[in-house]
Amino acid sequence: MKIGILSDSHNHLERTERAVALLQEAGAEALFHCGDLATPEIVSACAVLPFYFTFGNHDADSVPQLEKAAREQNVHCLRWGGEVKLAERRIALVHGHISRDLKPLLAAEPDYLLTGHSHQPHDFHEGTTRRINPGALFRAKVFTVATLDLATDDLQWIEVPR
Repeated sequence: MKIGILSDSHNHLERTERAVALLQEAGAEALFHCGDLATPEIVSACAVLPFYFTFGNHDADSVPQLEKAAREQNVHCLRWGGEVKLAERRIALVHGHISRDLKPLLAAEPDYLLTGHSHQPHDFHEGTTRRINPGALFRAKVFTVATLDLATDDLQWIEVPR
């Protein structure tokens, strides 16, 4: 199974829609958003596939609206962080701006910990957990998202045109 990872949309709807289309073209079967959606429209744009998201610091004022959009779109809101299991892999998702949300997820040693916030893509291991940040769709020199093949562990970065 291949998943699409995106983060830090900051209500840039058209760019998020382009990113989702690129992830679909690359074979993503589910989408994970690492926070800072900012509006319910971003939830709708990502709900074209099974969708999981977490809140970021720019979502604090929109929590009720984002939760309502998740219910209406029948997608998975992991609030300030959580873990899911797909294709026999444990995937934790958190924005990463608050260590009290991040540390328990990392301590549980999931296969993957997906984060956002820094607007910088990264891929490294911390213990047995692979930590991935797809980059950002706002305030970045290059806008990026990523695909991760859960069967092969292959990570691919995708540039999203301005």
